[in-house]
Amino acid sequence: MQVAKQHLQTYFGYESFRIGQEQAIAQVLDGIDTLVVMPTGGGKSLCYQIPALSLEGTTIVISPLISLMKDQVDMLVASGVSAAFLNSSQSMEEVQDVLRDVRNGRIKMLYIAPERLDNDYFCQTLATIKVPLIAVDEAHCISQWGHDFRPSYRNIQNVLQLWRERPTVVALTATATPTVCDDIRAMLAIEEAHTFITGFARSNLRFAVQSGVSKDAYVKQFLNNNRTEAGIIYAATRKAVDSLYEQLGKMGVRVAKYHGGMDEVSRADEQNRFLQDEAQVMVATNAFGMGINKTNVRFVLHYQMPRNMESYYQEAGRAGRDGLPSECVLLYASSDEQTQRFLIDQAQDRTRIPLELTKLQQMVDYCHMENCLQQYIISYFGEEHAETCGRCNNCADTRPKEDVTEDAQKVLSCIVRMGQKFGKTITAQVLAGSRNKKVTEFRFEKLPTYGILKAMSAKDIANFIEFLIAEQLIAVSNGQFPTIFVAERGKEVLLGKVRVYRRQAVVQQVVHDKDPLFEELRAVRMAIAKQEGVPPFVVFSDKTLHDMCAKRPQNAAEFLAISGVGESKLEKYGLQFIEAITAFETANV
Repeated sequence: MQVAKQHLQTYFGYESFRIGQEQAIAQVLDGIDTLVVMPTGGGKSLCYQIPALSLEGTTIVISPLISLMKDQVDMLVASGVSAAFLNSSQSMEEVQDVLRDVRNGRIKMLYIAPERLDNDYFCQTLATIKVPLIAVDEAHCISQWGHDFRPSYRNIQNVLQLWRERPTVVALTATATPTVCDDIRAMLAIEEAHTFITGFARSNLRFAVQSGVSKDAYVKQFLNNNRTEAGIIYAATRKAVDSLYEQLGKMGVRVAKYHGGMDEVSRADEQNRFLQDEAQVMVATNAFGMGINKTNVRFVLHYQMPRNMESYYQEAGRAGRDGLPSECVLLYASSDEQTQRFLIDQAQDRTRIPLELTKLQQMVDYCHMENCLQQYIISYFGEEHAETCGRCNNCADTRPKEDVTEDAQKVLSCIVRMGQKFGKTITAQVLAGSRNKKVTEFRFEKLPTYGILKAMSAKDIANFIEFLIAEQLIAVSNGQFPTIFVAERGKEVLLGKVRVYRRQAVVQQVVHDKDPLFEELRAVRMAIAKQEGVPPFVVFSDKTLHDMCAKRPQNAAEFLAISGVGESKLEKYGLQFIEAITAFETANV
């Protein structure tokens, strides 16, 4: 491991490994097939990049998206590592040049898409070179239970037979439930004992759910309070993305957009504007973001609720990859659920619809619960005995809860009297005393629970029902027309054995303080990035710039001690940043 630690310092500028990294790397270097599950920003990439530098031959990295490959390769090359990629954006001549370098042993890491393994010529080329390690990035794509299932990933196990000496395999993902982990291990023949799960909690992220607010007004206020910070706003549909893009542009926000309805060139241009810090905010559908290594994203807003927790945590996790405090806010409206149900119903693989509906309900529960949001997330991914985070808007809400047991009993009683075979919308209408045609058609106005909560609107009652579902007092039978019924815990409430308490959410905002030296260094970084034609974070992350602000290095030795500065970057950029720091201090004596 001594060589591995030297590589960590020399190429990446870090003095020590993070939790789980060293153990996983040691296991890979021992030739043991390994599954690594780490949250976004937890340093998964080093778990194959350090072994790749330490092992003789070329490591093959299987990656799902072109943008992921390019960002990773740009960052490696900037750090002095010989890396390359092969994908559909390259000409035949460029592909041949890369393959020539691979055959001549000039490439330590080669990034490819899983579909590349279907090419016989490419596989024949691979068989002639020494491949000590195959890294399967975004490994949840291999599982039929995962949210981004890619059938081509399942061909990887066949490729392992190309070599007389089978390469070691390391599979890596940030979003895998226990079921998905089992599937990955089964497909790649990885033993359960050789799994590293470092924990899904992200201590620098603050999660919040805002419901019942004007989404447009919230976004406007949030961006006004964070004018210099980079962020992503996710929306569920192309129409919503286009609308937000127009609104923000009129506000004077430097905004980019990204969705599947745009042509490939336009998407690439918009993505590059965001990566280069030319656009402050990216508005996008879930088509954007996988593998985007922009480290200085300070916030991720979800304008609409995603369809499952895996997607949400993966998208929200794109904030704060550098470890600095960042915001993850989900703006919820009841119409979001209907939007996602519609999108799920468009799926070509009809067999996946029941699974997707179950995942959607778990996402709806997240939006209505009043316990710790991060605790819910990491429990979802199978981490038992999770502690409360103390940061999310639920943990931060210290107002006393109200006893709503009587109202809960009225709702539960109404569900029972309706036969436990109807949905939440009509149940809310019955409780509100609606004369809706469907209510009278089933003669529900004759029930003793009809209008029993008429002091509340049907919409408020529906939200209350969602809260009771999140509290596991009401269960949902998923299908094209989901119905609700009283859960076991709800029966205890009906019998008066359990009390129910509820509080209202509170709107909170964070305004980030500005550091004048940080802004100076950011300008230096931008100038270098434009000159080299790479995104600013490839030069240095925000975290590294903040460390420079704190330590104010005056010479090469002090600059090398900055987190994220290796020997290669010291040589390339050290003088410019040291001069900028010295000039700033002189001007501010």
